[in-house]
Amino acid sequence: FTGNGEIQWCFSQVKGTLDDDVTEGKFSDIISCVEFNHDGDLLATGDKGGRVVIFQRDPVSKNCIPRRGEYNVYSTFQSHEPEFDYLKSLEIEEKINKIRWLKRKNQAHFLLSTNDKTIKLWKVSERDKKVEGYNTKEENGQLRDPSCVTALRVPVIKPMELMVEASPRRIFANAHTYHINSISVNSDQETYLSADDLRINLWHLEITDQSFNIVDIKPTNMEELTEVITAAEFHPVECNLFVYSSSKGTIRLCDMRAAALCDRHSKLFEEPEDPTSRSFFSEIISSISDVKLSNSGRYMISRDYLSVKVWDLHMETKPIESYPVHEYLRSKLCSLYENDCIFDKFECCWNGNDSAIMTGSYNNFFRMFDRTTKRDATLEASRDIAKPKTILKPRKVCTGGKRKKDEISVDCLDFNKKILHTAWHPTENIIAVAATNNLFLFQDKF
Repeated sequence: FTGNGEIQWCFSQVKGTLDDDVTEGKFSDIISCVEFNHDGDLLATGDKGGRVVIFQRDPVSKNCIPRRGEYNVYSTFQSHEPEFDYLKSLEIEEKINKIRWLKRKNQAHFLLSTNDKTIKLWKVSERDKKVEGYNTKEENGQLRDPSCVTALRVPVIKPMELMVEASPRRIFANAHTYHINSISVNSDQETYLSADDLRINLWHLEITDQSFNIVDIKPTNMEELTEVITAAEFHPVECNLFVYSSSKGTIRLCDMRAAALCDRHSKLFEEPEDPTSRSFFSEIISSISDVKLSNSGRYMISRDYLSVKVWDLHMETKPIESYPVHEYLRSKLCSLYENDCIFDKFECCWNGNDSAIMTGSYNNFFRMFDRTTKRDATLEASRDIAKPKTILKPRKVCTGGKRKKDEISVDCLDFNKKILHTAWHPTENIIAVAATNNLFLFQDKF
């Protein structure tokens, strides 16, 4: 969003194959999460094959004028492998559900990645020097026969080609009965939470064999189950506060100072339902798929199926802003229910100064909302614009009647192409959009 109120975004890069259809062999390439680190120089993606790919911002594009948002592959590693739970006869897929970066404290980078059951802490470090001239082992690492060591050598450090190493430092397992849907690092950078459908656990980054259960909504009789946890996140400033959303369309703010078990929330954010608009699908579409606290910690956004809402943490009764994402789908809810699209979990994100919001839609469309000017834009991540510096044209969906030249009919939308995962650079107008097995990078017009 430019200063004069115009919305102009420019294509920067695409990482992927640009195939229209994801075949069975490439199913593992589908991107399942996207996350910038705290300074925006690194961008991590996880996929359904359990791989983590880290992109590093090109120094030339960062330092040139105007600055450009170009990223190159920095490191690729296999984070999770498929497993089998023999006690429950269940397969545990390797898909990466979430990635969260830790703030940098030294030359290395640390990130948490999780699949349905196991969370791993990874260290990503660079090595451009090697040691040669060992006394007790050969250069290939094989130990020497001590009787062959006749002289004392002083090992020397020599330069080598830069190598990026990713090594698992901690493995946090066996703490979740249900599938993990969220992880969030605390502002103290010492603890983090992990959430599944019914419980939220608090971990210390140095302790892998135990966690503390801080929320448990599992009823004594599972037949009485009425809601599940859909997302959870720590407050960006206050280390004692966290929020979690539910399938009933509510968000609860909890204070860990109030009680050890945070089953009783401090605040409950819920928008009263309009009885006149109630339908068979009301409960499904009101389920919150994602919640994100603003960088300042004053606001939060929640994404349900048809809209994204902005909440003030000081006001529980209703959201202060509500933006329709694809209201034209309200008439299509029946067919979306039949093809299971109504259960898609769209994420949402803030820009660096909390003035704009981004979330995804179908047909590879993604939506951006400027909170200051109240302007919004529908943009498309497609192969047709995969040329550097191409200006994105706003897209419009026609719901009936005559269709204008640049509009697309709601009946022509491709529901197999969906933008579920997006990320916004923490300080600049650079965005990452995951479209199936492609990662698109855009920036504001330069």
